Amino acid sequence: MKIDNYNLGRNYPPYIVAEMSGNHNQSLERAMEIVESVAKCGAHALKLQTYTADTITLDCKEGEFFINDSNSLWEGKSLYDLYCEAFTPWEWHDEIFKKCKELGLTVFSTPFDETAVDFLESLNVPAYKIASFENNHLPLIRKVAATGKPVFMSTGMASVAELDEAVTEMRKYGNKDLILLKCTSTYPATPSNSNLQTIPHLRELFNCDIGLSDHTMGVGVSVASVAFGAVMIEKHFTLERSDGGVDSAFSLEPHELKMLVEESRKAWESIGKIHYGPTEPEKNSMAFRRSIYVSKDINEGDVLTKENVRVVRPGSGLAPKYYDLVLGKKALKKLKKGTPVHWDLII
Repeated sequence: MKIDNYNLGRNYPPYIVAEMSGNHNQSLERAMEIVESVAKCGAHALKLQTYTADTITLDCKEGEFFINDSNSLWEGKSLYDLYCEAFTPWEWHDEIFKKCKELGLTVFSTPFDETAVDFLESLNVPAYKIASFENNHLPLIRKVAATGKPVFMSTGMASVAELDEAVTEMRKYGNKDLILLKCTSTYPATPSNSNLQTIPHLRELFNCDIGLSDHTMGVGVSVASVAFGAVMIEKHFTLERSDGGVDSAFSLEPHELKMLVEESRKAWESIGKIHYGPTEPEKNSMAFRRSIYVSKDINEGDVLTKENVRVVRPGSGLAPKYYDLVLGKKALKKLKKGTPVHWDLII
């Protein structure tokens, strides 16, 4: 898959996406500062969310429309009020898109209904993201797939059967470039419920590349995902968690995003290939392995014993595996302390 100038896949470094979400705190100035910071950190892309409170829920403030969960960051708010606080005004999108392009930063978004897709198409987005909470929204998936653009789809909460339905619809309606994102839809998520071993299983099940949409704190889980084959990592981003905001508690700060960019690339580089024996750079180190040396001056005809030959560094003598064979042999000539033992010196 290719987006703008970036190639995505297991043969390329992980593609790092910073999710702005509602961390602009309803300030366009702050949103633009976030864009600049993401670019400085070396991330590949910025992602927005495109919806309004009215396109995502109903203006009801009771029952299931009210968040009454003590474990939730958003307890005590109605869904409608939360989305009013968190949404990115549509009139900001064009300016944010232009700023990203000026900085060489890819920008795309998560649409939450069909009207958002039409709007994003007018901005010529290069790709789409389907959120975990929308991966059962088949009408939306069909609409996105029909654009023919690359799609990232989070797998949070979905069963294998539900993912199969979504992927089938995606491919049926025109999508050829799909990356599934292993995701745990708790905020924040914990390392223990991240289940990264699912990544290679997803790849095998759906025959596509897999990434990670990570809601854990820090970068450890994200970096670890690269070893399981994650080709893309998405993390929420803020300028400072102390500034508050709907997603700030589980968002990365600039120094952490920069670390993620650097460490995920190192993790990818470290995977390499199956290899045994010395690598090319290790060949010089071979000289410092252990081998058999004369440890005390030996006269011609003397017997080699544990008192006059030892297994030490460096590695110019016979390999240690021959030590027992060497003991009891006689020296063919006078051997000075520090002489590497070889077969032509003993009998």
